[in-house]
Amino acid sequence: MTPPAGTITIAQKTVSRLGFGTMRLTGPGTWHDPDDRDTARSVLRQAVHTHGISHIDTADAYGPHTVEHLIRDALYPYPEHVLIATKVGLVRPAPGQWVPLGNPFYLRACVEGSLRRLRVDRLELCYLHRIDPQVALDDQIAVLQALQDEGKIGHIGLSKVTPEQIRRVGKDLTVAAVQNVFNTTDRFDDAVELCAELGIPYVAYRPLDAGNLARVNGPAAPLHWLLEQGTHIAPIPSTSQPRHLDEIVAAVQDGPA
Repeated sequence: MTPPAGTITIAQKTVSRLGFGTMRLTGPGTWHDPDDRDTARSVLRQAVHTHGISHIDTADAYGPHTVEHLIRDALYPYPEHVLIATKVGLVRPAPGQWVPLGNPFYLRACVEGSLRRLRVDRLELCYLHRIDPQVALDDQIAVLQALQDEGKIGHIGLSKVTPEQIRRVGKDLTVAAVQNVFNTTDRFDDAVELCAELGIPYVAYRPLDAGNLARVNGPAAPLHWLLEQGTHIAPIPSTSQPRHLDEIVAAVQDGPA
């Protein structure tokens, strides 16, 4: 099966350059269960088994915990070529609310919880979902490094970070991937160029601006714009509808609009 938009190496695994973001496989406000759990599981299987998408991105905060359970139910045992990436470090006080929490004990508990929910012994790629400004960055990174040393994390990524933060963390560990918002509306991010310089895969989340960029002319033009910004860029569009996923995959296979 030919991967959509070719391949990229992330966390030492060759995966489809077009990934699948799972944030929308929940209820409103990225909270609790979706209306139809069977459809959510079906979309995940469709992404992997029908379309050859082998980069699945999630987070413990989606639900919270909902999507990690859905991924396990839909895809376990995971095909060897599939990368399941998750993120830790945000708490969810209520629907639509996201609060960074980088307490080392909390981050450790998050990783342990994700291991159980995904039913794996190691998180191949684990992002710090947000850097908590109230906790020393060294402490947040140190606990992730400790978990990596223990074999519970394979590779460490960063989400929603600046070039300065990437360089700072990169002094202590190998940054496996950076995940920031990047699309034709939010098109200015200095981290894109830095990641190209350092050889770090840049995972573009909200590549269709929560669907806004696809509503008029479809997803082809915004996705191809992203792919043309550098071979290190891997977009992770998200949808909860099988038809929309078909349209997204067809858009990158057929060429720009």
